[in-house]
Amino acid sequence: MEGIVGTASAAASFASGLFPSHSSKSASFFLPPASGLSSGRKFYGGIGVALRKERFQFRVSISKVATESSPAQSQKLAASKESQRPVYPFAAIVGQDEMKLCLLLNVIDPKIGGVMIMGDRGTGKSTTVRSMVDLLPEIKVVSGDAFNSDPEDPEVQGPEVREKLMRGEELSVVFTKINMVDLPLGATEDRVCGTIDIEKALTEGVKAFEPGLLAKANRGILYVDEVNLLDDHLVDVLLDSAASGWNTVEREGISISHPARFILIGSGNPEEGELRPQLLDRFGMHAQVGTVKDAELRVKIVEERARFDRNPKEFRESYKAAQEKLQRQIASARSSLSAVTIDQDLKVKISEVCAELNVDGLRGDIVTNRAARALAALKGKDEVAAEDIATVIPNCLRHRLRKDPLESIDSGLLVLEKFYEVFT
Repeated sequence: MEGIVGTASAAASFASGLFPSHSSKSASFFLPPASGLSSGRKFYGGIGVALRKERFQFRVSISKVATESSPAQSQKLAASKESQRPVYPFAAIVGQDEMKLCLLLNVIDPKIGGVMIMGDRGTGKSTTVRSMVDLLPEIKVVSGDAFNSDPEDPEVQGPEVREKLMRGEELSVVFTKINMVDLPLGATEDRVCGTIDIEKALTEGVKAFEPGLLAKANRGILYVDEVNLLDDHLVDVLLDSAASGWNTVEREGISISHPARFILIGSGNPEEGELRPQLLDRFGMHAQVGTVKDAELRVKIVEERARFDRNPKEFRESYKAAQEKLQRQIASARSSLSAVTIDQDLKVKISEVCAELNVDGLRGDIVTNRAARALAALKGKDEVAAEDIATVIPNCLRHRLRKDPLESIDSGLLVLEKFYEVFT
């Protein structure tokens, strides 16, 4: 089969970066008092919420929210970004075309549902995922909202934004870069979901809700390295949020629900442990990564890494043009995705492949259709072809097949065999 986008030189076209980001700061809001309640208060760092008079006057605060940046703040952000640890450029990743394609398709269409990357240690899994930061596009968010709420889509709006819309208030909108949030293996459930600051409640009369990683990852990317080693209680939290798209926090007499729709990306080494089947099914695509065997490619990887370690800034500059080219390619694909069509006959054949492979549920059908459309958009086409489906269908179905302990053939090859049987 040909390269990632259908040609042997496809890897060269997978080189680029994207848009500047805006800053994140605390913002203040004021909610008017309701009948029979104590008067609302305005304070910095959160939202004043009125509670009943017969109880202590608490204020519920939501802190660390994004606000519109001034020119001075933008300069400060640029300076801080310059001082951050440099990220290896996506365009400089040698080989691993399957993994790179899966990541790009998820950026083009986040509804694909994420990607699980499994492979040998030292094959650049986490390096490749983190290099996506430079390529992530900008999205419209409500200024001052802790949950990156979309001003136009109620499904990904926080409770405060919905209340504002119901009152007919005008929303302040800014553009900010998509977040990539790392979920460390040692994270606590409170840090992931968010929690109540009891100390503030006792000392200042303030019930302060600190949004967790799921709030920060809303409309962004949540990356879990070594996901197969993640504690079961955190897996349960991820499963709940991935299934519903919302995170509900029940802490100390307060109940808060907020949107938590994110692209879930996980990586791991299968030798270190299997992933729970119910979590594996939540990943839209599955990429397998192997160690590069070609001696010349291995030498090139070593040399490129040495160049990056010697002078990261100069190395990144040398790939600037390639990064920008891929940025434009991604931006164009995202904007044209809605216009890409797929023939009814091809849809039927996709479902036929899924049925004959005994794939449980319909997620495989849905994801294959979405991934094929995203690939066609990446190629600049307005209609999906059979070759686009052939490229993505192993990644969409291989982790959904029932495991046969006596089967030695790779599940991706089984999918391809069935594909050619149905499509020819």
